[in-house]
Amino acid sequence: MDDIDRRILMCVQADATVTVADIADRVGLSQTPCWRRIQNLEKAGIIRQRVALLDRDKLNLGVTVFVGVRTREHNQEWLDEFARAVVNLPEVVEFYRMSGEIDYLMKIVVPDIASYDAVYKRLIAAVDLFDVSSSFAMEELKCTSELPVNYLP
Repeated sequence: MDDIDRRILMCVQADATVTVADIADRVGLSQTPCWRRIQNLEKAGIIRQRVALLDRDKLNLGVTVFVGVRTREHNQEWLDEFARAVVNLPEVVEFYRMSGEIDYLMKIVVPDIASYDAVYKRLIAAVDLFDVSSSFAMEELKCTSELPVNYLP
């Protein structure tokens, strides 16, 4: 991994539709070596996928809810059941197993509180939960899919 690879990663993170010719121009390579580097980054799994980012407000998904879950169950069978339930909820856009007082944290996007309540009811119908705590985001101050690339070896 060198500085050119880092600059390529910055380009594709900012805009996955940018052409190889544009990337090559930005990083100071010709197209063929640039394309090879991109292919190598994909093969190495550094570039996992290329996606389009959608506007939540234009999709009527203006409410973001952070949901903390505590459980009394700490076994693989329960986790598998819980993970299956969460994966089947398209409104859950992020899902983490945590350390500390909260066992699991979810980020959910919905149109309104009533829609969140419907998601909550589907979740508790699917799996037994001990404690669920919901926090509604008042304002989004930063949201990016771009990862810092300056920590690469």
